[in-house]
Amino acid sequence: MSDVLAVVDHRRGSLRDVSYELVTAGRELAGGDELHVAVVSGDVDRFAEKLDLDGVDAIHTVDYGEEFNHDVYLQAVEQLYADLEPGVVLLPNSVNGLDYAPAVANSLSLPLVTDAIAFDTDDGLDVTREMYGSKVETTIEVDAEPVVVTVRGGEWPAAEANGGADVVPFDVDIDESAVRSTVTGFEEVGGGDVDITDADVLVSVGRGIGEEENLDLVFDLAEALDATVSSSRPIVDNGWLPKNRQVGQSGKVVTPDVYLAIGISGAVQHVAGMKGAETIVAINTDPNAPIFDIADYGVVDDLFDVVPALIEAFE
Repeated sequence: MSDVLAVVDHRRGSLRDVSYELVTAGRELAGGDELHVAVVSGDVDRFAEKLDLDGVDAIHTVDYGEEFNHDVYLQAVEQLYADLEPGVVLLPNSVNGLDYAPAVANSLSLPLVTDAIAFDTDDGLDVTREMYGSKVETTIEVDAEPVVVTVRGGEWPAAEANGGADVVPFDVDIDESAVRSTVTGFEEVGGGDVDITDADVLVSVGRGIGEEENLDLVFDLAEALDATVSSSRPIVDNGWLPKNRQVGQSGKVVTPDVYLAIGISGAVQHVAGMKGAETIVAINTDPNAPIFDIADYGVVDDLFDVVPALIEAFE
């Protein structure tokens, strides 16, 4: 391949998990060429320390503003691109990344491939994506370079700290007349009592729980495990848990150390949101449930027998 420019994502003073995964994906794409990581806005010096990761050749800091701004990011990436001339501009397939990735591609007259889950660089660049609710995988042959690519969170492991990358402050010339919006504040939606993306252990519940009152059993197990409760979509659709607890393609992508799936069949939309967990444990009465295809450990039994036994064991 050729040099890669990866622009990381942050919000409210913290780098998002996808930023560390972006570095791994960028290193894979760059091969023997250079991986340049850029962080725009916020506490860029502190972010740069956290981004000194394995495989990073240089970290470019753009000290302008505090939070994400479409117009600022667009201009910053345009100028970084002109200076570095990378073969790939790599962005997260996040809310922020999808906000400005099309604008970057349009402004630079580059092709755009979104939501990548895998790469093949043996002969050019092939990008794997999913379609039709993750039911079908497709391969896109990219026969042009440079290209803008966004990567899905949870598909690459987070890069580990290494040390030694050059930190290069990058001076941008922002046209203030082109900055048409600004962040005035943040408001949590969907019952922001927890952030399941930060949890080390998730106890996730599906339609197999049967009735809303049975959720108490799941919360008791979560308390015994010092875990956080999440769910599949049917639980949210029924109004039993708020939207911010939902894991899956239409919910949140999570990568906990342990993901305990209780009464979850394992539809592809749900699996898309949790398959990056380090260890997956599934409890289901159906031995043919798709969740067992990706589980590291499986229990084929009635959750109403297994969960009380687990609570007793861990208490």
